[in-house]
Amino acid sequence: MLPGKSAAVFIGFIFMAILPAHAAGPVSQISAHSFSFPASNGGSIDLSEYKGKVIMVVNTASQCSFTTQYGPLQALQDRYGDRGFVVIGVPTNEFGGQEPGSDAEIAAFTKSEFSVDFPITAKTRVKGSDAEPFYRWAKRQVGTIAAPRWNFYKYIIDPEGNLSAWFTTFTEPDAPEVISTIESLLPAPPAIEATISSDLVTGDEQG
Repeated sequence: MLPGKSAAVFIGFIFMAILPAHAAGPVSQISAHSFSFPASNGGSIDLSEYKGKVIMVVNTASQCSFTTQYGPLQALQDRYGDRGFVVIGVPTNEFGGQEPGSDAEIAAFTKSEFSVDFPITAKTRVKGSDAEPFYRWAKRQVGTIAAPRWNFYKYIIDPEGNLSAWFTTFTEPDAPEVISTIESLLPAPPAIEATISSDLVTGDEQG
């Protein structure tokens, strides 16, 4: 890497590290549900399929020092999937050339190393004028400061398709501020008492 580029990356990392978590909100009538991503199997991943759910869109890479974030991302999927939450991984090779593999290789890696079962798109672009439309929309929603500057930027979409919040690379997927944002957008889990009561009623009916 050239010295000047190394300095630029270092400054970018410092900038990301000091950025706080950012809340966002609707600023246009176009929602995230209007967009789709290319799927690794040649089809598409349409965000409209997830209307009514909370979506976390994350740009990913397999050879990054932050690749271990796949672990807590899958843990979020396991923890909240039944309540209407989904992670969507978006592999890109734009930051340090850290995603050089094919779509098949990316899928195999994430499955074998992190047991990932949430949707992963085909490798694509997330910055600049030829970025995926979703990322250009997100940039318009909250400004240039929210555009991905490295791998593992996280965008949280609420059930209505609004960009609710975003987090930089340095915010772990299971950080308290991320968890609280997700929890605030999901329906409350069923009360234990209600579950017990339902089980008792079912038992009485069977008896």
